[in-house]
Amino acid sequence: MSEFFIALHGSPDGSKPQTKSKSTWYIEKVGEDPAKSLVDASVGFNCSSPPMRPPPLTSLSNENRFHSLPFNLTKKTGTDGSIGHSPLSLSVQSVVGDLSNGGIPDGPIVSVPTKSPHGLEVGSLAEVKENPPFYGVIRWIGQPPGVNEILAGLELEDEYAGCTDGTFKGTRYFTCAPKKALFVKLKSCRPDSRFASLHHPSNQIERCNSIAFGGYLSEVVEVNTPPKMGKEGLEIMAGKKKGIQGHYNSCYLDSTLFCLFSFSSVLDTVLLRPREKNDVEYYTETQDLLRTEIVNPLRIYGYVCATKIMKLRRILEKVEAASGFTSEEKDPEEFLNILFHHILRVDPLLKIRSAGQKVQDCYFYQIFMDKNDKVGVPTIQQLLEWSFINSSLKFAEAPSCLIIQMPRFGKDFKMFNKIFPTLELDITDLLEDTPRGCRICRGLAVYECKECYDDTDITPGKIKQFCKVCNTQVHLHPNRQGHKYSKLSVPKELPESAWRQTGVPRQKMELFAVLCIETSHYVAFVKYGTEDSAWLFFDSMADRDGGQNGFNIPQVTSCPEVGEYLKMSPEQLHTMDPKNIHGFARRLLCDAYMCMYQSTTMSLYK
Repeated sequence: MSEFFIALHGSPDGSKPQTKSKSTWYIEKVGEDPAKSLVDASVGFNCSSPPMRPPPLTSLSNENRFHSLPFNLTKKTGTDGSIGHSPLSLSVQSVVGDLSNGGIPDGPIVSVPTKSPHGLEVGSLAEVKENPPFYGVIRWIGQPPGVNEILAGLELEDEYAGCTDGTFKGTRYFTCAPKKALFVKLKSCRPDSRFASLHHPSNQIERCNSIAFGGYLSEVVEVNTPPKMGKEGLEIMAGKKKGIQGHYNSCYLDSTLFCLFSFSSVLDTVLLRPREKNDVEYYTETQDLLRTEIVNPLRIYGYVCATKIMKLRRILEKVEAASGFTSEEKDPEEFLNILFHHILRVDPLLKIRSAGQKVQDCYFYQIFMDKNDKVGVPTIQQLLEWSFINSSLKFAEAPSCLIIQMPRFGKDFKMFNKIFPTLELDITDLLEDTPRGCRICRGLAVYECKECYDDTDITPGKIKQFCKVCNTQVHLHPNRQGHKYSKLSVPKELPESAWRQTGVPRQKMELFAVLCIETSHYVAFVKYGTEDSAWLFFDSMADRDGGQNGFNIPQVTSCPEVGEYLKMSPEQLHTMDPKNIHGFARRLLCDAYMCMYQSTTMSLYK
């Protein structure tokens, strides 16, 4: 028979210890299997009438059920000497019994980085091998003062009289809900057999939806919440364990969501559109998850746990054209296409026409261009204009949100060592059927010349459009007589003289986020206010708590130095060695992957 001693040295609610009775709830012989021998012999108190086990919480969702796991320690001897089972509550002190006559003195926490023979560590899902087996997650491993054994502190699922909230003999070792903390010998624990191959990376998916993340869970917020800007937003968002928690190759998704929703409402309409008959069956599930478990909690509390993101990743894999979203490294553009096009059916953010052809719909614009070695540090304004001019493109409509993907030779090879993120993007000259000003006299332009773009004698680096008179004069020059210019579509409501007096209104968009990548790891920069210094840096995997079965700790850091570098000219930045760019600014300038712009007049919340 195996030894199974239960010593109730008192309960955490202050109730008096039970007196010893004739009924015993322990076996006196020590078994050879350490998994069947939880504690040392005790001469303390014993239960005369064990309390009943509370009923299972069947009303909990699958995720909430994994805050902790059922723990029913139930051994006693029958009249025939056999071992039977009945409910039994445990004290956290029961694992050691009376190790000395004087008890265990108070002392500091003694934590040891020891693993069990089975490789268990903090964060591991553990099983105490009994019949039926007992399950829990290891929250602490160490050796309390006066104890000769390495103990594991486990968090249980149900509340039990005699258990605590993470204290052992008056000393706190971890924190959990009241009456859910149990301490046992580490050697008594085995890996949870329900996740037998948890040590394999593929099972990090199951682990993310388990009790293992109980200490990192985030809130659910039903109320639609606009972003908190300025000082208020900074106080909410900045700090350690802030932002979106990364897990198992999720940085592409964490950083993209943080960019889009932390301090911008330009895409909030996707969170509110009612379901239509053509939507996928999991449309409402996806929209509610995004709104109540990711975006709203992020804006109110500044934190979203990895279990919420794993829910979204599982939904993405329901799409027939998608695979690997729960485990593999992906690109932000692939994520956006699956989420926006296949699941949420978001109206295309961009409508672009090429040389009078049919309008093409898309969600972001990838800059394609030949490498120009003459350019040191290009601006986003220049890159977008070059790309549109060379491909004969125009926006058919002014976008409310413009996501621009930087020119690269694949994900790992940058075309430019540094790119200057234009803070205010002027798209006036990239719009079709929109009044534009003549580059010479500022009157109403009626012609555009693609071949004049690189002409250094006429406002170099700018798209060239001219009124009728100026167009004739410009193309009288021998070097320009062969140019082929095109006629613009102009409004007829006002005479040209009126445009010359009032000037052509400009269509501008403001930069609100930059998604960056370095060695396959995505991070984000976001603008949280109007000041030049109002920049935050986000990394979903900034730190780590524990080893293989540990947790990533996200972090959001204020980086006002970014504003100082963005005041410089591209020429000044070109002369700087990237190694000499201080703080997080180097990553912004050297590793930009996507730049995100919004129209200030099309925000959902005013």
